[in-house]
Amino acid sequence: MVVLAEIGVQALYLLWVWLVSAVIASYLSGRKGYGERPGLASGLILPVISVIAWAVIPAKPDSDWKVIGPFGRQSSLD
Repeated sequence: MVVLAEIGVQALYLLWVWLVSAVIASYLSGRKGYGERPGLASGLILPVISVIAWAVIPAKPDSDWKVIGPFGRQSSLD
């Protein structure tokens, strides 16, 4: 019984890694101006590799990544 429980826990961890990497890849591709669908598709097919790939792919000139920054708007202290 212990072996089956360990396999279940490992499967749950792998599921979380798969889903989180798809979300991160989707976020990165959306911020870089390519849309969220290519990032989501690549994140579901190649989980960890796609996050690295979208981190390296250059952003489009008018994308949120170039205009606002990688993590969103920064609050102004005016």
